[in-house]
Amino acid sequence: MRTIKGAARAKAKRRLFRKAKGYRGGRGKLLRSVKETLVRAGAYAFRDRRARKREFRRLWVTRITAAVRERGMRYSEFIHGLTKANIELDRKMLSEIAIHDPQAFDQIVADVKQALAA
Repeated sequence: MRTIKGAARAKAKRRLFRKAKGYRGGRGKLLRSVKETLVRAGAYAFRDRRARKREFRRLWVTRITAAVRERGMRYSEFIHGLTKANIELDRKMLSEIAIHDPQAFDQIVADVKQALAA
């Protein structure tokens, strides 16, 4: 007797169509288009999860650069001074401090200048 994949195939199709919910036109209604679209969507999602990390780091560096320039230093000097002063704050925290707590950032810059002078 010839077997068919009835329930298993229907379940697989349902799973795919559920993932493609909200896609426009054939991309959400036609099986072949749904499969192609989901593969491409997965590739974009994978790529952009990494791109997001790069973009945020660029933003933090830009913010730190602006804050440090106001205080008469260059970004590269500042980062070098942080390592010399044994201050282990990452760029995300430094940018948040620069925006929300300028006095604390002034103190960090003072510590960095002192470490560079020594």
